[in-house]
Amino acid sequence: MTGGSSYVITLPKTWIESLNVKKNDPLGILVQPDGTLLVTKNIAGDQIHRIKEIHVDQYTEPDFFLRLLIGAYIAGYNAIRISTKERIPGQIRVKLREFSSMVIGPECVEETDQSILMKDLLNPLEMPFENSLKRMFVIVKGMHHDAIEALLKDDADLAEDVIDRDNDVDRLFWLIARQTNMIMQNIHLSRKMNTSISQMLPHYQVGRIMERVGDHCVRMAHNAEKIRSSDLGTELSSRVLHASDEAIQVFEKSVEAFFTHDMKKANRMIESIHHLEKNYALINDEILILPTTIAVPIRNITDSIRRTGEYSADIAENAINYEMLGEDPEK
Repeated sequence: MTGGSSYVITLPKTWIESLNVKKNDPLGILVQPDGTLLVTKNIAGDQIHRIKEIHVDQYTEPDFFLRLLIGAYIAGYNAIRISTKERIPGQIRVKLREFSSMVIGPECVEETDQSILMKDLLNPLEMPFENSLKRMFVIVKGMHHDAIEALLKDDADLAEDVIDRDNDVDRLFWLIARQTNMIMQNIHLSRKMNTSISQMLPHYQVGRIMERVGDHCVRMAHNAEKIRSSDLGTELSSRVLHASDEAIQVFEKSVEAFFTHDMKKANRMIESIHHLEKNYALINDEILILPTTIAVPIRNITDSIRRTGEYSADIAENAINYEMLGEDPEK
């Protein structure tokens, strides 16, 4: 303590030298939720710039190369530099264009025969992950509804549209995953986005669940293309539609409980899954008398409906877990 109102903090020499801190340089001190202090040279809260170098000569398989790009994007790198000793192969350039259309933010800003630089042009503050999550919900809910409609109305074009929309779900989830990693690496970003790691992780988990529900919508759409509604009969069609409506209702209310911090509603949604299981069992009994070419696709569709309900219960559980981070358990 110096004087009566200030304190002196001694910092490790290795830390000072590693950041090249000089005499009279300002440092920021941030109080963390657990009471610890974070000392940083980045007092302005500027975004940390990280560049990932990928040498094509080491990763010539196109699909593997694409997975590396997606991994670097999710990891939170601001820029990705692709280089090679020779001219960049055409199939690698194709994957770069494919990658650019699959994600939100990265664009090619520099290009030569031997190298390409892609930079993220999106300001994280412009896409709060809660907004991305709500957008995912709207898309996935529509996909589920349309997959069932494609089945009952023999609409192959609608089924294909459901399959195409899964790309939008993936893009949004990858963005949420990317922002999650960026926040974990930069505490300033979490403050600018008005969130914390403890708040961010439940949103990431719910986003992951929604992405899986979207995958099941795609599965339903693929199987809907294999049969005709007349193969089902009126009674079975009605049961499938009813089970679908129940599953999507649980999905909708579970997401609503998450965003409104309503633990009682979340608990009701978890309990309601038992009724969905009973309907699923009844449908399976009716499927047994159908030819295999019809029974297998219908079984796949009803299984995805069941999984949608179960994943919705997982969202409801996350709603309860998320709310218990606070101090009011009465909601």
